[in-house]
Amino acid sequence: MNPPEHAPSQWSAILRSIGPGLIITASIVGSGEVIATPKVAGEAGFTLLWFIVLGCFIKVFVQVELGRYAVSTGQTTLEAMNTIPGPRFIVSWLLWLWLGMYVALVFQVAGIVGGVADVFAAAGLMMNKKLLAIGVGGSCAALLVLGRYRLVERLSTIMVVLFTLATVVAVGSLQWSPYAITAANVAEGFQFKLPENFMTAFAAFGIIGVGASELIYYPYWCLEKGYAVNVGARDGTPEWTGRALGWMRVMRIDAWISFVIYTLATLAFYLLGAAVLHAKGLQVNDQGMIDTLAHMYAESFGPWGLHVFLAGAFFALYSTVFASTASNARLLVDAAALFKVVRYPTPEHRAWAVKVCVVLLPALSVGLYMLWEKPVTLVLIGAVSQGIMLPFLAGAALYFRHRRLDSALRPGLAWTICLWVSALSMAAIGAYQVVQEIMKAVHS
Repeated sequence: MNPPEHAPSQWSAILRSIGPGLIITASIVGSGEVIATPKVAGEAGFTLLWFIVLGCFIKVFVQVELGRYAVSTGQTTLEAMNTIPGPRFIVSWLLWLWLGMYVALVFQVAGIVGGVADVFAAAGLMMNKKLLAIGVGGSCAALLVLGRYRLVERLSTIMVVLFTLATVVAVGSLQWSPYAITAANVAEGFQFKLPENFMTAFAAFGIIGVGASELIYYPYWCLEKGYAVNVGARDGTPEWTGRALGWMRVMRIDAWISFVIYTLATLAFYLLGAAVLHAKGLQVNDQGMIDTLAHMYAESFGPWGLHVFLAGAFFALYSTVFASTASNARLLVDAAALFKVVRYPTPEHRAWAVKVCVVLLPALSVGLYMLWEKPVTLVLIGAVSQGIMLPFLAGAALYFRHRRLDSALRPGLAWTICLWVSALSMAAIGAYQVVQEIMKAVHS
């Protein structure tokens, strides 16, 4: 791979940038992959294989476009969304829609907290699940307040990568079992059919690969730790434009490499679910969630399958709670200012507010789980809200591309066409879900 044309002297910095960005994006193996993907696979079998690939693929264009706009303007996603034209009450209508999704994310994290508690219970820890959930949320809050983000991130990344590799090996091992995946199964998966009950598939669509919440937080990383740091403050000079174009090229490369990795990981979870859970007639539900999911690994690894799954699921789910809390706390602090709820006179006040939020958010999620011990249902609530948000994020990306970006920084025709196809696909999927729900209501 050659260095960006406009930033040849910074190639060593580019290599350093790709590493963290790739890890952040590719290590997103959480509730979408561990819970939602096997659930939809268990219900639909191989039929939705094409839909899983599509769900991962079309988000890349929106992700890069939101990152491009952030690097170009220095605005966070919430600030950028606040510039969308249309009705306003304090903030843009799009931020009010985001707020609804944000509330639903608290439910999703509550479900993941419950999932971690279920993992401990399945591992033989004889404690009440509510107490286990308190321990999960409390430890997450304590680590974030103490600033142990790097330690948890590095350990979780290593373990989640190993879990993903184990899942890929498990898929391969199925070929020597009664649940071998055949060419006919794969062909069935690309017949472009949709199930009668589309709700679970729509929920999975919202959070597999890069979910709506990750798309919103991605520009924060671009601004604070990624490409914008190397581009520097916009000064209107040709040199700045050259640096921006160079780093935007790196951003695209990073996004596509990440896409390949997380798509392969998601497919591995889906194929396991379709081959084992669907064949056995097992459904991933609130009761017995962990025991059901462990069947996927038991058929490949035998008695060790449960231990492999429990270890991997713990790190995947706990790291999701941890990372979600860290990013959602930052979003909540920024949103409070945009909604004019609070003012932060100094950066120290803002930092203190973030610490308050990293305690408040886990407490809310743990409280929700204690009131409603339904981990799968809670995860699906957040997943559906993210699926609803995706078409609006895609529309915002189109608006930024055509109305807000300088002509020198706009992508080419081929990329723009793909962005439009991506946005229209998200809108079509959302519209299909709405129609399905209306039809259910009419016939009920």
